[in-house]
Amino acid sequence: MVKVQNNQVGPMAPLWVRRPEALHLAAYAVAALVFTGQIVAVVLRGSEGPTVLSVLLAGGGVALSWWRPWAGLVVASGASFAVTAVGHDPLSVWMMAVLVLFSVTLRGRQPLVGIGIVAAFFLGAFMTVGGFRGGAIVGSAALFSAVAGGATGAALRIHREHWLTLEERAESALATREIEATRRVTEERLRIARDLHDVIGHQVAMLSMHLGAAEIGLPEDAVSARQALGSARTSARTVVVETQRILALLRLGDDSSDDEALRPTPALSGLEGLVASFESIGLDVRPSLDIPTGFVEPSVGVTVYRVVQEALTNAYRHGEGAATVEVRERDGRICLTVENRVGHSPGGSGPGGGLGLVGMRERVESSNGRLTIDSGEGRFRVHAEFSPLGAAV
Repeated sequence: MVKVQNNQVGPMAPLWVRRPEALHLAAYAVAALVFTGQIVAVVLRGSEGPTVLSVLLAGGGVALSWWRPWAGLVVASGASFAVTAVGHDPLSVWMMAVLVLFSVTLRGRQPLVGIGIVAAFFLGAFMTVGGFRGGAIVGSAALFSAVAGGATGAALRIHREHWLTLEERAESALATREIEATRRVTEERLRIARDLHDVIGHQVAMLSMHLGAAEIGLPEDAVSARQALGSARTSARTVVVETQRILALLRLGDDSSDDEALRPTPALSGLEGLVASFESIGLDVRPSLDIPTGFVEPSVGVTVYRVVQEALTNAYRHGEGAATVEVRERDGRICLTVENRVGHSPGGSGPGGGLGLVGMRERVESSNGRLTIDSGEGRFRVHAEFSPLGAAV
C-alpha cells in the first residue's frame, strides 16, 4: 500500500490549548491567593465579625464554583454587597468574582449570562449600599472588569476550539490525501494490467500461430515433435485464458467506460496522435520525436506513451506556456523528456502536486526504467529512461 506522508512539522499547540485545565487551575490559584491575602489583612486589622463573614462568603463562592459554576459565581458576586455594606473596599471581592467568571466562561458557559450576573451585583452594590463611593471611575471599573473577565475566558475557549478544529481538518486532509494516493496508484496498476494483457495476448497469439505453422510443416513421422508443438499451443492458450481471468478479477468494481476498454493498446507509434490530441484542446506542444527503428518491448512502448500522456496532462492543468516533448534513442536507451513552465493556479498547486505522478513512477518502475522529476527555477521537467528490452534486462 502506497501512502503519501507529510513530513512537515506544524507549530506545536500552546500548553493551555493542549491542557486547558492549566488556565482553569491558574485562575483558582490567583483567586485563592487574593482570598488568603484578604484574610490576613482582616486578621491584622482586627476587623469585626461582619467583615470576616463577608470575606468568607466570597471565598465560599469561589470554592462552590468549582463544582457548581453558576451558584458559585452568584455567591462570589453577591459577596460584594456584604463587603460594601460593612464599609470596606470591595476590590478584592471583585477580583475573586472576575476570576471565577473567567473560569466559568473558559469551561464553556454562556459568557453574556455570566457577565450580566457579575456586572449586576457589582453595579448594584456600588449604587445602593456603596452610595456611589468613588464616583464614575469606580463604577466604570466595576463594569469593565466584569466584561473583561467574561470576554477573556470566552475568547480563549473559542481560540482553543478553533485550533483543535484546524488540527482535525489537517489530519483529515492528510488521511484523505493518503486514500486518494492509494486509489490513484490502484487505478494506474489496473491500467498497467490491462495494457500488459493486450501486449501479452498479442504476443502469445502470434506465438501460437507460429507453432501451428511449424506443426503443419512437420513430416508425417515426427510424432514426438508434433506432440511437443501441440502441448506448446495448449500452454499458449492457457496463458491467454489465465491472463483474461486475472484481468477480469482486477476489473471488478472498475468504472471505466466501454470506450476506454475498446481503445487499442498505446504504443510508440501513437505518440504523434497523442501530441495532436493535446494541441486540439489548446495546449502549445513542441514535439521532437525520433522513434527508435529497432525492436522495442511492447510494454516499454506502452509505458513511454502513458508517461508522456500524464506529463502533458499536468502541463495542461497546472502549467503555462509551451510544453516541449522529446523522445529519442540515446546510447542504446530510450529517453523521453517533457518540460513546461510552472503556472500560478488559484489553488497554488504546481504540477508536482498531482497524485498522478505516483502512478507514473509505478509504471516506469514496472518497466525497469528510471524516472526523474525536477521542478526548480520555475520549470517542471519529467525525464525517463528505458532499455528497449524493458524488464528483461
